[in-house]
Amino acid sequence: MSTLDLEQNRKTERDSDLVKHGDAKKPSSYPSRMGNALTKRLLTWGVETRGILPVPPEERTDTQFFKIFFLWFSTNFNILSFSAGTLGPAAFGLSTRNSCLVILFFNMLCCLPPAYLATWGPKLGLRQMVQARFSFGYFGVIIPCILNLIGMFGFSVLNSILGGQTLASVTDGNLSWTVGIVVIAIISLFLSFCGYTVLNWYERLAWIPVLVSFLVALGLGGEHLSTTVPTEPATAVAVFSFGSVIAGFVITYSALASDFTSYYRPDVSSLKIALYAYLGYLLPIASLQCLGAAVASSAPLVPAWESGWNLGSQSNVGGLLNAMLSPVGNFGKFLTVLLSLSVTGNIAATFYSISFNIQLFIPTLVVVPRYVFSLVSVAIVLPLSIVGSHRFYDTLENFLALIGYWASDYIAVVLVEHFVFRPRNTLYSSTMGYDLTQWNSPRLLPTGIPAVAAGVLTFGLVIPCMSQALFVGPIGEKTGDIGFELAFVLCAVLYLWLRTVEVWWRGVI
Repeated sequence: MSTLDLEQNRKTERDSDLVKHGDAKKPSSYPSRMGNALTKRLLTWGVETRGILPVPPEERTDTQFFKIFFLWFSTNFNILSFSAGTLGPAAFGLSTRNSCLVILFFNMLCCLPPAYLATWGPKLGLRQMVQARFSFGYFGVIIPCILNLIGMFGFSVLNSILGGQTLASVTDGNLSWTVGIVVIAIISLFLSFCGYTVLNWYERLAWIPVLVSFLVALGLGGEHLSTTVPTEPATAVAVFSFGSVIAGFVITYSALASDFTSYYRPDVSSLKIALYAYLGYLLPIASLQCLGAAVASSAPLVPAWESGWNLGSQSNVGGLLNAMLSPVGNFGKFLTVLLSLSVTGNIAATFYSISFNIQLFIPTLVVVPRYVFSLVSVAIVLPLSIVGSHRFYDTLENFLALIGYWASDYIAVVLVEHFVFRPRNTLYSSTMGYDLTQWNSPRLLPTGIPAVAAGVLTFGLVIPCMSQALFVGPIGEKTGDIGFELAFVLCAVLYLWLRTVEVWWRGVI
């Protein structure tokens, strides 16, 4: 029996879950009989309604563990990964070789945290930010939730703009970017609205046409990639600053990693889940970013590519891809359309996780079905994408550089909590030291003061170490941007000390 069949057969799913997994007040019903009828109908269609309520062991039955690889592979095998790679030559003046070395090293390192955190889903049945309550506390987790929402909405906006831009590029001006953005948003809304089952089915297939499109583009333009624009020797400032952009692209997945693994069987090998997730991140991101760097280095020397790249007097990734595929005529336009749709899997998965973060940000919304927040997400992303569509490239560079700092703090806190403090909680060794009945109990959870304080204090050192277009600190000016690396180390040390004091003071973990 599938996960959603089990969910449908639970007559009082929300009420029983709230009672079973916490001391929250039991909601009486949905707002109206019409709402109840709609929810029941959607359940029969396979739409997932569960929000942040923990997934109990009897519903963690999924054994198709390979799906986690395809979910992340399709999510990241898109034109946003390609465009992030172009920043190496275009924004930081790095050669193709140096850009690819930075891409490979930082991705190999930064894919580790989200891959590991994905293993907690089957063991605990908790969404990622729900699990963070065991370190940030019931109220303290609202802060990383807000930052995570900003990051996820930001990525959704970037993907929507890029998808709309690429879709519009094949029409020779007959389709505006705005219309393209709307098309991308509606498709993404449908996928995220349906939830876990439909999303996993789509992600298993969505990468295939994208791979074909990029292979054709590479075959058509490969002869030009050997000739690149001359560049200055790489500097530490350029290398570390580009590295922080690459890090910001992937480590933010740490804040939603277990959202997609909570339905897997608890006895699954953690190594298997981690490996599937790691390869699902690394292979598509690194390969397309390297391709983006190579194309950006050669584009100024290929008139057709340069024309597409500068379409609209700005860096137009969609125009560049359309120019690469133009030698095969209408078939090339068809492939460009497929590339534009590659972002829908990423946006849909992001909308899915946004739902949980909204419920954590406003806990009273736990009684609202998950799919409602997909509608809220598209209502927010759509106008922001339309307004920001003509500043895509500047937005991409600045956003990716800044988003990694808070994620480093988050990773440091949850890992120190997990490896240092939770092993002491031997009574709950079967659930890795976490008493899952506390998930919704403010009095029983940590206060969150050590986590929040460590994160805030860390920025006293992070800010001087920044080196981005928006701000260059005195240390970052000489070393390049090393903010996210120092954020992780300093936050881990501060949290270890502050949390030790809290445990001593309260007498409980």
